[in-house]
Amino acid sequence: MAKLIKIRVFLVKRFPLVFGILLLLAATPAAATGMQPEKNWTVVIDPGHGGRAPGAIGRQAREKDVTLAISLKLGEYINEYLPDVNVIFTRETDISVGLQERAQIANEKNADLFISIHANSASSPRARGTETFVMGLHRSQANLEVAKRENRAILYEDDYEETYDGFDPDSPEANIIFALYQNAHLEQSLEMASLVQSQFRDRARRIDRGVKQAGFLVLYNLTMPSILVEAGFLSNPAEEAYLVSETGQAHIASAIFRAFREYKENQDAKDAARGQYPLARTKHSENSSRTQGRAESPPIAETSRSDQVNSNSDISFRVQFAASSEKKDPDDSSFNGLDNVSWYHHEGLYKYTVGNETTLEEAARIQQKIQDAGFKDAFVVAFRNNERISASEAIRLLSSEQE
Repeated sequence: MAKLIKIRVFLVKRFPLVFGILLLLAATPAAATGMQPEKNWTVVIDPGHGGRAPGAIGRQAREKDVTLAISLKLGEYINEYLPDVNVIFTRETDISVGLQERAQIANEKNADLFISIHANSASSPRARGTETFVMGLHRSQANLEVAKRENRAILYEDDYEETYDGFDPDSPEANIIFALYQNAHLEQSLEMASLVQSQFRDRARRIDRGVKQAGFLVLYNLTMPSILVEAGFLSNPAEEAYLVSETGQAHIASAIFRAFREYKENQDAKDAARGQYPLARTKHSENSSRTQGRAESPPIAETSRSDQVNSNSDISFRVQFAASSEKKDPDDSSFNGLDNVSWYHHEGLYKYTVGNETTLEEAARIQQKIQDAGFKDAFVVAFRNNERISASEAIRLLSSEQE
């Protein structure tokens, strides 16, 4: 009887951890037995900071230690439950790894997804919650401050001024210009980021601060979809205690795992539907840089008549704000009264845009207006002769014309 009581007491004490992990990993298929399946996917997990770069510092924890613990748990979950995925870490111990080197690791491994894990900090101890970033334009001063703080990690690197072409992480102008070079895989990155935030909110019960865009050096040179996760605030005593606990780290890692699993399933379904690799799964050259080793976009099957405006322009930029499986009228009520809405058909979806600009800067101004109208995830897409290309490719082509 005494042993039974002890077992019951143990289970009661451990119930929050056990239940939380079971809840977050529920319905996850067990790893296949026998012959291991071919590794068809590669994901790079990047624990933020490390070595000489501690990152944010709380009362009892350093960011570099928290991010490593969460990252290793995430890798364990993927290895156990998704045996067809090859997991690569940018670091597995407390060592210094340059931001450019982290991107190089992912590019050389031809990764399908890059996940950088961080912990946040703020001047107010009341700040709390999770947020997930993708590469893009700064949409607020707060986003800029987060990017500046994370980019300061380069100050711990030797010869950082030469490595990053004189980039000053404390310069607002440098960060804003830097953010104009948007990720060629922004759409897939936004999808993954949204799935992560949904898991944080609905499963891990964290405060949802949303999906955001900002210019992070660690994401700049990547040639695959990528996200940067801020798992909570070390400057908030309650969140710090959660992030250093086994329970908190397991919940955060499990939430990211479930998001990745759903993202992977979505991409695999697109593979099967089209009988080919989608943009997110296209492999890259080992010489990858921000202008080399780009994935090709499939040709656009058809566009609306209004999309033909300025078709004589070689390069144009538009702001995409919505997508649907069925075609909608430009004056559809769900578009909140936006003017001059156009659509194009891409990867099996009708995608809706506003604008047809010759400069990225003008498109960025339209993007801000669209976001202010309620479409917070609106982003810039580029076209050449009415065929969609990556924004980075468009910038390269424009730059070459001016030389």
